[in-house]
Amino acid sequence: MNLNPKVGCLWMRRGQQAAVETPGNNEKRYLAGSIHWRTGTIILTEGRPREGRSAALFCRHLDDLRRAFRHYQVIHVICDNAGTHTPGHSKLVRAYLKEWGERVVLHYLPRYAPDTNPVERVWWRLHEAVTRNHRCQTMDELLDLTFDWFTTRTHFRVRSEVYSETPGK
Repeated sequence: MNLNPKVGCLWMRRGQQAAVETPGNNEKRYLAGSIHWRTGTIILTEGRPREGRSAALFCRHLDDLRRAFRHYQVIHVICDNAGTHTPGHSKLVRAYLKEWGERVVLHYLPRYAPDTNPVERVWWRLHEAVTRNHRCQTMDELLDLTFDWFTTRTHFRVRSEVYSETPGK
């Protein structure tokens, strides 16, 4: 999430133009999220200031999944091929899987295929509803709007058509 809003389509009267103000210096905050494939509930992990989209955030998210699903013997996590998610690129992920690999199993989606990742639809909807053209002056205000949005939308459907299609010949 960026404090400077993403600019997108906005309805307004003919002949008028909406002003999208920016607070100046951009501040970023990242969220990691997963959808439970059966219930559609989302588990979020908030990034720390200046943490970025990092392996540390990913490992903290895996810890949150272990806590949320402590009654599961094995948690299968489907994720994209970002370098922060792969043990081949991240020593931190490699160490995490060495310790928790019996309990957390990672499965990777094809590269450059965001439409196959169900949580991407959540991020797209979040951007359309909250972060696009927002008028927040502080990151705390934007985070409050974001988490309020998630409290009203507690279940996201995992579209199964993507996974049941037969690849083209």
